[in-house]
Amino acid sequence: MILDRTTAPYTVDHAATVLEALRRISANKARVAFVLDEHGTVRGTLSDGDIRRWLVEHTAPDLAAPAVDAANPRFVSVPEGTSVAEITPLFRDGVDRIPVLDERGRLVAVATPGARTLTIGRRTVGEDHPALIIGEIGNNHQGDVELATTLVDHCVAAGVDVVKFQLRDMAALYRSGGAASAGEDLGPQYTMNLLAKYSLSVEDMYRVFDHCAAREVDVICTPWDLPSADALQRYGVPGYKIASADLTNHDLLAHVAGFGAPMIVSTGMSTEEEIRGAVEVIRSHGTPYVLLQCQSTYPAPYKDVNLRYMDRLARIGESPVGYSGHERGWHVAVAAAARGAQVIEKHVTVDKSLEGNDHKVSLLPGELAQMVREIREVEEALGSDRPREVSTGELMNRVNLAKSLVAAKDLLPGDTVCAEDVEVKSPGRGLQPNRLDDLVGRVLHRAVAAGDFFYPGDLAGEAQTHHDYTFRRPWGLPVRYHDVRPLLEVSDPDFLEYHFSYKDVELDPHSFFDKRERLPQFFTTHAPDLYAGDFLIDLASPDDAIWERSIREVQNVVDITRQLREHYTCEQDPIVVVTMGGFLPDRHVRPEERRPMYERVQKALEQVDEAGVRLTAQTLPPFPWLMGGQQFHNLFMDPEDTAWFCETYGRRLTLDVSHTKLAANFAKRPFSEYVEAMGPHIEHLHIVDAVGVDGEGVQVGEGEVDFRDLAERLDRLAPDAPFIPEIWQGHVNNGEGFFTALDRLEQWF
Repeated sequence: MILDRTTAPYTVDHAATVLEALRRISANKARVAFVLDEHGTVRGTLSDGDIRRWLVEHTAPDLAAPAVDAANPRFVSVPEGTSVAEITPLFRDGVDRIPVLDERGRLVAVATPGARTLTIGRRTVGEDHPALIIGEIGNNHQGDVELATTLVDHCVAAGVDVVKFQLRDMAALYRSGGAASAGEDLGPQYTMNLLAKYSLSVEDMYRVFDHCAAREVDVICTPWDLPSADALQRYGVPGYKIASADLTNHDLLAHVAGFGAPMIVSTGMSTEEEIRGAVEVIRSHGTPYVLLQCQSTYPAPYKDVNLRYMDRLARIGESPVGYSGHERGWHVAVAAAARGAQVIEKHVTVDKSLEGNDHKVSLLPGELAQMVREIREVEEALGSDRPREVSTGELMNRVNLAKSLVAAKDLLPGDTVCAEDVEVKSPGRGLQPNRLDDLVGRVLHRAVAAGDFFYPGDLAGEAQTHHDYTFRRPWGLPVRYHDVRPLLEVSDPDFLEYHFSYKDVELDPHSFFDKRERLPQFFTTHAPDLYAGDFLIDLASPDDAIWERSIREVQNVVDITRQLREHYTCEQDPIVVVTMGGFLPDRHVRPEERRPMYERVQKALEQVDEAGVRLTAQTLPPFPWLMGGQQFHNLFMDPEDTAWFCETYGRRLTLDVSHTKLAANFAKRPFSEYVEAMGPHIEHLHIVDAVGVDGEGVQVGEGEVDFRDLAERLDRLAPDAPFIPEIWQGHVNNGEGFFTALDRLEQWF
């Protein structure tokens, strides 16, 4: 049984509504919440059963009613100080969370029969949470406060969640009553001499803790004796570490467990019987804890690390488990995270040659940072065991590499498809080959030329109808040269946006029009995303050759746009959309590195003749899919620096809704903040949905964008900006994906 003293996730204010209480119950995953009055006194419980009872009692239940009205005032509780042995029998079906109340009826803890999660400072530890990474500074500060704070700074820079120290009272710890080591064996004598030289006093340790608070990193500490434990308790650390050497020190275990704060307990140099004994002591106090697999040899031989023992530890402790590593390198710690370690602890130093065993098995700051990165990457790669879905990158490569069903000869509307009418060819734009049996025998509703793809619409047996829309702003369709005629036959867009491939910009645009033809729409153009030889436009590149070619390619697109204008009646200057660059293959740059990159972009644009066009920068996602893989964008993502660029240089934006939503998700900021900051600078819109941090091009309504809110903001901030639906593969089957998006967008825009 555990006494969880982190009570906030369980509480609901008396003024909250039933709906708000339901959200709290859902968030804490405990299926119960406690309703508190204005004095913090518990007035009732709200469990799943209580909510159902309340719903049944009301013919027209109002979820906006006060939560206290639905609460059960006759609930099981225990007074503060009740022993674990007395609480345990009170658990039963329907009662798996018992409030522990002080003498005034205020909630001080929640008793639970078992806990697979616990909270240390800012972090939750346990199932479905990233591993808690501890930077173990220990005594590697060499008794120097300044070095201790420097090590804290290195840990913060590396991205650890918690830093850890050790505190000793030499007089209480050793039989000699202090640092005197005469008469001791060589090992203890060496250790005692080191500790006497390199320990920090309580006052100095507090100073280091204060520095941790200033750096906003949580700190825990190992007390090696009772006076040290009391000193840590007086300071108020959010958790305690128990060293392997003290696993059998039941007095210390019980004393620290009595504080009620979470404990992280190493199990090195101990037998399984001793581990079980320590667990019993901690459990008797109801204190949440983690058990760490640990090999207490410095450095630990790989053959003795035994990561699989974490599985057995989890069964023994019925608690979260982790790994404290003393082996060379950090790859074993990464492997431990992959095996499910919920806490990872590694030592850190500034110099492995310093005096003391810990330095030899410690990581340098750069190594610690690399370990943190690799653990986070591995955790992300672990994913889930849900049914497999095809990723965005795979979808793109599937189009390039997979095969489709194509017509072996010209087919007419009304023809019945026979097996000999179908061939399997690349690329994978149409029906996959495994749909052949579904296709054969279907009556076609459209003409399919030899070599053209069959699409899912051919299985439905319905002809495509003419699409008419009414929007508050101009709407258009993305096209290639060969798409224009077929799409205009089934729709009347206000404009067309030419998405050039690198081969398209080598063609004569006039060859696709009758000499005297002038289309009544206006138009926009989009520079190629990829050129032959894997070249990408990058106006921020520090490489002069890439930078200069990028300028030439942008100028070429502008020149082609001016030529296309001859075939349109529009009076407006056409919009040109350019992905300006600023990407890297392996990392995102620091915020302070972005300003010079923007300045490099502007310097490049100053060399482009923009007469007769409106050149716009496309907003970008954090992880673009380029050349069949993932890269890292840095510019035109952050709302503040994007707005700064526009304001400083008088530039305009094409807001790609999908890209910017992904950037907001990546930064863990509201998408609305991005729209508000960028809105005044929007010239053009690409409207499309998004999922996660790299799921771009998603069909409208099938991702995470709140289109109602987006439409209201854009009506206010950029009411005249035209838009296209830029759905991934929306052009196939004569624009089927585009028209689905437009059908859905009409209700908001």
